[in-house]
Amino acid sequence: MAKAAVNDIEIYYEVQGRGAPLLLLAGLVGVGASWGPQIPLFAKEFLTIVPDHRGTERSGVPEGGYSIERHASDMAELIRGLKCGPVHVIGDSTGGAVAQVMALDHPDVVRSLVLVATWARTDGYFRLQFESRKRLMKTVDSRGYVEVAALFLWAPTHIRGHEDEIRRWIETTASQYENADIMLKRIDMILAHDQLDRVGQIRQPVFIIVGKEDLCTPSYFSEELAAAIPGAELVVLEGGHFFFLENPGAFHNRVREFLIGH
Repeated sequence: MAKAAVNDIEIYYEVQGRGAPLLLLAGLVGVGASWGPQIPLFAKEFLTIVPDHRGTERSGVPEGGYSIERHASDMAELIRGLKCGPVHVIGDSTGGAVAQVMALDHPDVVRSLVLVATWARTDGYFRLQFESRKRLMKTVDSRGYVEVAALFLWAPTHIRGHEDEIRRWIETTASQYENADIMLKRIDMILAHDQLDRVGQIRQPVFIIVGKEDLCTPSYFSEELAAAIPGAELVVLEGGHFFFLENPGAFHNRVREFLIGH
Protein backbone atom coordinates (compact mmCIF):
# COMPACT_ATOMS: atom_id res chain seq x y z
CA MET A 1 0.00 0.00 0.00
CA ALA A 2 1.53 3.30 -1.12
CA LYS A 3 0.95 6.69 -2.67
CA ALA A 4 2.76 8.20 -5.63
CA ALA A 5 2.96 11.88 -6.56
CA VAL A 6 1.75 12.20 -10.16
CA ASN A 7 0.80 15.37 -11.97
CA ASP A 8 -1.02 17.53 -9.39
CA ILE A 9 -2.09 14.81 -6.92
CA GLU A 10 -1.17 11.66 -5.03
CA ILE A 11 -2.45 8.37 -6.42
CA TYR A 12 -3.02 5.53 -3.97
CA TYR A 13 -2.11 2.09 -5.27
CA GLU A 14 -1.52 -1.45 -4.09
CA VAL A 15 0.79 -4.05 -5.59
CA GLN A 16 0.36 -7.81 -5.27
CA GLY A 17 2.14 -10.80 -6.77
CA ARG A 18 5.14 -11.04 -9.03
CA GLY A 19 5.85 -11.55 -12.71
CA ALA A 20 5.11 -9.41 -15.75
CA PRO A 21 3.55 -6.09 -14.64
CA LEU A 22 -0.20 -5.68 -14.99
CA LEU A 23 -2.28 -2.54 -14.32
CA LEU A 24 -5.96 -2.92 -13.37
CA LEU A 25 -8.07 0.18 -14.05
CA ALA A 26 -11.47 0.34 -12.36
CA GLY A 27 -14.78 1.53 -13.76
CA LEU A 28 -16.87 4.58 -12.89
CA VAL A 29 -16.50 4.24 -9.13
CA GLY A 30 -12.74 4.51 -9.66
CA VAL A 31 -11.82 2.32 -6.68
CA GLY A 32 -9.21 -0.33 -7.40
CA ALA A 33 -10.70 -2.77 -4.90
CA SER A 34 -13.84 -2.97 -7.07
CA TRP A 35 -11.99 -5.58 -9.16
CA GLY A 36 -12.72 -7.96 -6.29
CA PRO A 37 -11.65 -11.57 -6.90
CA GLN A 38 -9.75 -10.68 -10.07
CA ILE A 39 -6.95 -9.08 -8.03
CA PRO A 40 -5.74 -12.26 -6.26
CA LEU A 41 -6.34 -14.30 -9.40
CA PHE A 42 -4.05 -12.11 -11.51
CA ALA A 43 -1.54 -11.75 -8.66
CA LYS A 44 -0.83 -15.48 -8.90
CA GLU A 45 1.10 -14.86 -12.14
CA PHE A 46 1.52 -11.09 -12.57
CA LEU A 47 2.87 -8.13 -10.65
CA THR A 48 -0.59 -6.66 -10.23
CA ILE A 49 -0.87 -2.89 -9.73
CA VAL A 50 -4.25 -1.65 -8.53
CA PRO A 51 -4.72 2.15 -8.21
CA ASP A 52 -7.59 4.35 -7.07
CA HIS A 53 -8.41 7.03 -9.63
CA ARG A 54 -7.97 10.70 -8.78
CA GLY A 55 -10.88 11.90 -6.65
CA THR A 56 -11.80 8.44 -5.38
CA GLU A 57 -11.25 6.47 -2.19
CA ARG A 58 -7.66 6.99 -0.95
CA SER A 59 -6.25 9.02 -3.84
CA GLY A 60 -6.08 12.82 -3.80
CA VAL A 61 -9.28 14.79 -4.41
CA PRO A 62 -8.43 17.85 -6.52
CA GLU A 63 -10.98 20.35 -7.76
CA GLY A 64 -10.12 19.75 -11.40
CA GLY A 65 -8.50 17.34 -13.79
CA TYR A 66 -11.55 15.13 -14.32
CA SER A 67 -11.00 14.13 -17.92
CA ILE A 68 -10.15 10.79 -19.46
CA GLU A 69 -6.94 12.34 -20.83
CA ARG A 70 -5.78 13.49 -17.38
CA HIS A 71 -6.59 10.09 -15.87
CA ALA A 72 -4.54 8.44 -18.62
CA SER A 73 -1.67 10.79 -17.82
CA ASP A 74 -2.01 10.00 -14.09
CA MET A 75 -1.70 6.27 -14.73
CA ALA A 76 1.13 6.65 -17.24
CA GLU A 77 3.09 8.74 -14.72
CA LEU A 78 2.40 6.16 -12.02
CA ILE A 79 3.93 3.42 -14.19
CA ARG A 80 6.90 5.59 -15.13
CA GLY A 81 7.49 6.38 -11.47
CA LEU A 82 7.38 2.70 -10.56
CA LYS A 83 9.84 1.99 -13.41
CA CYS A 84 8.00 -1.19 -14.31
CA GLY A 85 6.66 -0.46 -17.79
CA PRO A 86 5.58 -1.29 -20.30
CA VAL A 87 2.65 -3.01 -18.57
CA HIS A 88 -0.34 -5.04 -19.59
CA VAL A 89 -3.36 -2.75 -19.03
CA ILE A 90 -6.81 -4.12 -18.22
CA GLY A 91 -9.44 -1.38 -18.17
CA ASP A 92 -13.04 -1.94 -17.17
CA SER A 93 -15.68 0.46 -18.55
CA THR A 94 -14.40 3.94 -17.54
CA GLY A 95 -11.03 2.27 -16.97
CA GLY A 96 -11.25 0.99 -20.53
CA ALA A 97 -11.69 4.52 -21.81
CA VAL A 98 -8.60 5.53 -19.82
CA ALA A 99 -6.72 2.53 -21.21
CA GLN A 100 -7.51 3.56 -24.81
CA VAL A 101 -5.97 6.99 -24.26
CA MET A 102 -2.97 5.49 -22.47
CA ALA A 103 -2.26 3.34 -25.51
CA LEU A 104 -2.67 6.29 -27.88
CA ASP A 105 -0.96 9.09 -25.94
CA HIS A 106 1.48 7.14 -23.75
CA PRO A 107 2.40 4.07 -25.83
CA ASP A 108 5.73 3.67 -24.04
CA VAL A 109 4.00 2.40 -20.89
CA VAL A 110 1.51 -0.02 -22.53
CA ARG A 111 2.51 -3.57 -23.47
CA SER A 112 -0.95 -4.89 -24.32
CA LEU A 113 -4.52 -3.75 -23.86
CA VAL A 114 -7.58 -5.55 -22.49
CA LEU A 115 -10.75 -3.49 -22.95
CA VAL A 116 -13.55 -4.71 -20.71
CA ALA A 117 -17.17 -3.65 -21.26
CA THR A 118 -16.18 -0.26 -22.61
CA TRP A 119 -16.84 2.15 -25.47
CA ALA A 120 -15.01 4.56 -27.77
CA ARG A 121 -17.87 6.98 -28.55
CA THR A 122 -21.16 7.57 -26.76
CA ASP A 123 -24.54 7.31 -28.45
CA GLY A 124 -28.13 8.26 -27.65
CA TYR A 125 -28.68 5.29 -25.37
CA PHE A 126 -25.49 5.92 -23.39
CA ARG A 127 -26.21 9.65 -23.03
CA LEU A 128 -29.79 9.07 -21.94
CA GLN A 129 -28.67 6.50 -19.36
CA PHE A 130 -26.03 8.69 -17.76
CA GLU A 131 -27.93 11.97 -17.97
CA SER A 132 -30.74 10.19 -16.12
CA ARG A 133 -28.27 8.83 -13.57
CA LYS A 134 -26.91 12.34 -13.02
CA ARG A 135 -30.39 13.68 -12.31
CA LEU A 136 -31.03 10.76 -9.98
CA MET A 137 -27.80 11.41 -8.08
CA LYS A 138 -28.90 15.00 -7.48
CA THR A 139 -32.28 14.01 -6.07
CA VAL A 140 -31.78 10.86 -3.96
CA ASP A 141 -29.26 9.64 -1.41
CA SER A 142 -26.30 7.48 -2.40
CA ARG A 143 -28.08 4.25 -1.55
CA GLY A 144 -31.04 5.15 -3.75
CA TYR A 145 -28.72 5.94 -6.63
CA VAL A 146 -26.77 2.70 -6.27
CA GLU A 147 -29.97 0.63 -6.08
CA VAL A 148 -30.99 1.93 -9.51
CA ALA A 149 -27.45 1.67 -10.92
CA ALA A 150 -27.38 -2.01 -9.91
CA LEU A 151 -30.06 -2.70 -12.52
CA PHE A 152 -27.68 -1.54 -15.26
CA LEU A 153 -24.57 -3.20 -13.84
CA TRP A 154 -25.63 -6.75 -12.93
CA ALA A 155 -27.26 -9.22 -15.31
CA PRO A 156 -30.95 -9.78 -14.52
CA THR A 157 -30.30 -13.51 -14.39
CA HIS A 158 -27.53 -12.96 -11.81
CA ILE A 159 -29.68 -10.72 -9.62
CA ARG A 160 -32.43 -13.31 -9.77
CA GLY A 161 -30.22 -15.99 -8.26
CA HIS A 162 -28.06 -13.81 -5.97
CA GLU A 163 -30.34 -11.21 -4.40
CA ASP A 164 -28.59 -11.24 -1.02
CA GLU A 165 -25.19 -10.75 -2.68
CA ILE A 166 -26.49 -7.77 -4.67
CA ARG A 167 -28.00 -6.17 -1.58
CA ARG A 168 -24.63 -6.48 0.20
CA TRP A 169 -22.93 -4.93 -2.83
CA ILE A 170 -25.38 -2.01 -2.71
CA GLU A 171 -24.56 -1.37 0.96
CA THR A 172 -20.80 -1.41 0.30
CA THR A 173 -20.89 0.62 -2.89
CA ALA A 174 -23.17 3.35 -1.56
CA SER A 175 -20.38 4.41 0.80
CA GLN A 176 -18.08 4.98 -2.21
CA TYR A 177 -20.50 7.49 -3.75
CA GLU A 178 -20.51 9.89 -0.79
CA ASN A 179 -18.78 12.65 -2.80
CA ALA A 180 -21.55 13.27 -5.31
CA ASP A 181 -19.78 16.30 -6.83
CA ILE A 182 -16.85 14.11 -7.89
CA MET A 183 -19.13 11.44 -9.32
CA LEU A 184 -21.01 14.05 -11.33
CA LYS A 185 -17.68 15.26 -12.75
CA ARG A 186 -16.76 11.67 -13.57
CA ILE A 187 -20.04 11.15 -15.41
CA ASP A 188 -19.42 14.33 -17.43
CA MET A 189 -15.94 12.94 -18.14
CA ILE A 190 -17.22 9.69 -19.61
CA LEU A 191 -19.93 11.44 -21.61
CA ALA A 192 -17.18 13.50 -23.26
CA HIS A 193 -15.05 10.47 -24.19
CA ASP A 194 -14.74 10.16 -27.98
CA GLN A 195 -11.77 8.28 -29.41
CA LEU A 196 -13.45 6.20 -32.11
CA ASP A 197 -11.66 8.04 -34.90
CA ARG A 198 -8.27 7.46 -33.18
CA VAL A 199 -8.39 3.91 -31.81
CA GLY A 200 -7.37 2.52 -35.18
CA GLN A 201 -3.92 3.97 -34.42
CA ILE A 202 -3.42 1.64 -31.44
CA ARG A 203 -0.49 -0.64 -32.22
CA GLN A 204 -0.36 -2.81 -29.09
CA PRO A 205 -2.14 -6.19 -29.04
CA VAL A 206 -5.78 -5.64 -28.07
CA PHE A 207 -8.29 -8.03 -26.49
CA ILE A 208 -11.90 -6.86 -26.12
CA ILE A 209 -14.31 -8.67 -23.82
CA VAL A 210 -17.91 -7.93 -22.82
CA GLY A 211 -20.95 -9.52 -21.21
CA LYS A 212 -23.85 -10.55 -23.42
CA GLU A 213 -26.41 -9.06 -21.00
CA ASP A 214 -24.54 -5.78 -20.44
CA LEU A 215 -27.14 -3.00 -20.16
CA CYS A 216 -24.63 -0.29 -19.23
CA THR A 217 -22.27 -0.56 -22.21
CA PRO A 218 -24.08 -2.94 -24.58
CA SER A 219 -21.99 -5.35 -26.57
CA TYR A 220 -22.37 -3.31 -29.77
CA PHE A 221 -19.88 -0.81 -28.32
CA SER A 222 -17.30 -3.61 -28.06
CA GLU A 223 -18.11 -4.76 -31.58
CA GLU A 224 -17.53 -1.17 -32.77
CA LEU A 225 -14.17 -1.07 -31.03
CA ALA A 226 -13.13 -4.42 -32.48
CA ALA A 227 -14.02 -3.25 -35.99
CA ALA A 228 -12.02 -0.03 -35.55
CA ILE A 229 -8.80 -1.52 -34.08
CA PRO A 230 -6.74 -3.59 -36.53
CA GLY A 231 -6.11 -7.12 -35.22
CA ALA A 232 -8.27 -6.73 -32.12
CA GLU A 233 -9.83 -9.92 -30.74
CA LEU A 234 -13.41 -9.83 -29.43
CA VAL A 235 -15.00 -12.27 -26.98
CA VAL A 236 -18.56 -12.13 -25.64
CA LEU A 237 -19.26 -14.04 -22.43
CA GLU A 238 -22.43 -14.69 -20.48
CA GLY A 239 -23.28 -12.00 -17.94
CA GLY A 240 -23.91 -8.30 -17.44
CA HIS A 241 -21.67 -5.27 -17.07
CA PHE A 242 -20.12 -6.90 -14.00
CA PHE A 243 -19.61 -10.27 -15.70
CA PHE A 244 -16.05 -10.36 -14.28
CA LEU A 245 -17.62 -10.52 -10.80
CA GLU A 246 -20.57 -12.73 -11.74
CA ASN A 247 -18.35 -15.48 -13.16
CA PRO A 248 -14.77 -14.62 -12.13
CA GLY A 249 -13.22 -17.84 -13.40
CA ALA A 250 -14.57 -17.64 -16.94
CA PHE A 251 -13.47 -14.01 -17.29
CA HIS A 252 -10.05 -14.60 -15.79
CA ASN A 253 -9.32 -17.66 -17.92
CA ARG A 254 -10.06 -15.86 -21.20
CA VAL A 255 -8.07 -12.75 -20.27
CA ARG A 256 -5.18 -14.82 -18.88
CA GLU A 257 -4.96 -16.76 -22.15
CA PHE A 258 -4.52 -13.48 -24.03
CA LEU A 259 -1.97 -12.09 -21.59
CA ILE A 260 0.14 -15.24 -21.55
CA GLY A 261 0.21 -15.09 -25.35
CA HIS A 262 1.70 -11.60 -25.24
